[in-house]
Amino acid sequence: MAADFAEKVVLITGAARGSGRKLAEAFAAQGARVAANDITPIHLDGVVEQINANGGQARAYVEDIAKKMPVQTLVNQVLDDFGRIDILVNHAAVEPHKPLLDMDDWDWQRALTVNLTGAFLVTQSVGRVMRQQGGGVVVNIAPLAGGDASPGRAAYVASMTGLLGLTRQAARELAAHNIRVHAVCTGMPELHHAEGPCPADMVAAALYLCSPAAAHLNGQIINVTTETP
Repeated sequence: MAADFAEKVVLITGAARGSGRKLAEAFAAQGARVAANDITPIHLDGVVEQINANGGQARAYVEDIAKKMPVQTLVNQVLDDFGRIDILVNHAAVEPHKPLLDMDDWDWQRALTVNLTGAFLVTQSVGRVMRQQGGGVVVNIAPLAGGDASPGRAAYVASMTGLLGLTRQAARELAAHNIRVHAVCTGMPELHHAEGPCPADMVAAALYLCSPAAAHLNGQIINVTTETP
């Protein structure tokens, strides 16, 4: 699959740790030029350095995607450096762990702002770029494993459920511009899988949806059976 992403520019939010880092490394290993974003340079610089040391291409972009102006700055910086954005992966998220009756409204608002509004703002800005380019792919990452059983996740689960709704609507609206929008999640067994075979690992599933093999798909919400740690 290495040739699938050769010279493609991939913007990944929340790329410093966890699945975000694995996504950045996976796309870079398959030839993509990676624009790695996070809110602080802690860990992010190490991700970029490791990718470049392994022969890949990556740059770090430190911006808060929950705010409109930093998002516009981020997108402009990526365009200045790479000239285009072919793939967007919305991975940035916060997860307050507080019982519903004890949760401060700041924690609630921050979760909704980062996890849902942030994805909207980045999708909107990058979507405009993709419209001018003639197309692109957006993948939203929504790990919900354990959401029903674990207490203290009301804000996180609400925001991620909203993200799935945004995915469906964005897929409908952006299809006219040759922009495909998908989501990869865990812990939602009632959701369908993509048409045809799809990897069970979250990172592999995201790569599949962005690849030429999935060019005929749009609006897919995939519930993978295992979550990438």
